[in-house]
Amino acid sequence: MATVAHLDFEKSIAEVEEQIDRLQDLARGRGLDVSAELRSLERKLHTLKRDVYQNLAPIERVMVARHPGRPYTLDYLSLIFSDFIELHGDRQFRDDGSIVGGWARLDGESVMLIGHQKGRDMKENLQRNFGMAHPEGYRKALRLMKLAEKFGRPLITMIDTMGAYPGIGAEERGQAEAIARNLREMAALKTPSIAVVIGEGGSGGALALGVADRVLMLENSIYSVISPEGCAAILWKSGAERDKAAAALRITAEDLRGLDVIDEVIPEPMGGAHSDWERTAEALRESLTRNLRELRRLPLDQLRRERWNKFLAMGEWRSVR
Repeated sequence: MATVAHLDFEKSIAEVEEQIDRLQDLARGRGLDVSAELRSLERKLHTLKRDVYQNLAPIERVMVARHPGRPYTLDYLSLIFSDFIELHGDRQFRDDGSIVGGWARLDGESVMLIGHQKGRDMKENLQRNFGMAHPEGYRKALRLMKLAEKFGRPLITMIDTMGAYPGIGAEERGQAEAIARNLREMAALKTPSIAVVIGEGGSGGALALGVADRVLMLENSIYSVISPEGCAAILWKSGAERDKAAAALRITAEDLRGLDVIDEVIPEPMGGAHSDWERTAEALRESLTRNLRELRRLPLDQLRRERWNKFLAMGEWRSVR
């Protein structure tokens, strides 16, 4: 598990955690019994986490979704799945490290897992292009989706990206076409599919892995057509208005569940996924296995029809008389 950094609004939590660490060090060094004091501080810490995390503003959810200590696709792979066999390349240009994928087992069942992957340090981020895929990344993902369809295996995608890479080379190699093709092909896949937003779901770069039978979001993840900073720069001509933009965009999991854009919100431990990888992974595992079990019961024709109708219904206007 990565070292947990603290966000600005977590300062009170960090102070109590430091008190607990100092007390434990003191007890070990001098052989003192500080169990009563520790219980008191732990109760205080739990209360602080509850009060902070039950009242997060939308822009604070954005900060949690982007937290560098949050688990990424490969972290969940090691915590939830087994027997992973990574598959590389799009068979056209190169292998894109910002998207990883391959065969894995979930509770003994073979599945195709595909997800965005960010890095933990500068070297990894350069290798992974900060989780922003080139067109060859989306073409690799599509190749693996078609493999899942060919062998009748469920597809699971994990979304965590600021957006598709906007560089000149990516545009020259057909970034928009690659994303559009993924949208079309995912809508018609003849196999059950689940997409999970595990961190930041940004624009078409996220949606290219997001057209699934079930779309899930971790509690403190976000899903949006544009970043709050980008929206603020366009509408208010200032990135400083990102708080206002985050609220207006309705990008939190609860907002999107209320708008029927997603199907389920997966709860995170108090303090966010970055504070407890194992409990977050267990909640994700339960949701994945339950949803896959439900999808497996549906005939493929019904599965595709319901998937198609679900996305057609999004953004539907209703007149009130």
